[in-house]
Amino acid sequence: MTRVVFALMVVGLCTVVDAGQFNPVLSIGDNAPTWTDLPGTDGKKHSLADFNGKDVVVVAFTCNSCPYAVDYEDRLIALAKMYSGPPGKVAIVAINVNKVPEDSLEQMRKRAEDKGFTFPYLFDESQKIAKDFGATFTPEFFVLNRDRKIVYMGAMDDNTDVSKANTNYVAAAVDAALAGRKPATTETVAIGCMIRYEKSRRSR
Repeated sequence: MTRVVFALMVVGLCTVVDAGQFNPVLSIGDNAPTWTDLPGTDGKKHSLADFNGKDVVVVAFTCNSCPYAVDYEDRLIALAKMYSGPPGKVAIVAINVNKVPEDSLEQMRKRAEDKGFTFPYLFDESQKIAKDFGATFTPEFFVLNRDRKIVYMGAMDDNTDVSKANTNYVAAAVDAALAGRKPATTETVAIGCMIRYEKSRRSR
């Protein structure tokens, strides 16, 4: 089964539950889930509250091991350069919850250093924050406004091939949130690798 076909199956399932159009847990306008003390590749621990001084927060669920996520790294770096930094009003936060060896915190540190990430790259061993966001794929993006409500969730742009991408949904949502407006597009289907959630064992 291809990832795209699976994504469409997820879309079909998500439309029958009381959540977003494509998200199994959250709807646009919901309060964003919070996290505390997640370790980052910078050796520090980070919480959502650390960004209280920012008007907009972009949360990107990503990883080292997914080729789609790797393909989007340069686009994520460009987004951070465009909006974030100490004087900016936007924070970019990347979170990895996969627990395979290539996605370990040690490997994340190497990746962040090699790519020159200027934004926090956090690891959640519990996988709870991704579940709370209803994240399914890497990469998958969520834009939070000043009130930390979800104003956009889904793909970064309209084509995984950067040469064919015409619309950056995340950037448009950030601009709208900064202006106090609702984005023209609030939800899209995220395309990528499935997040490797641990399967819970059935009790006998």
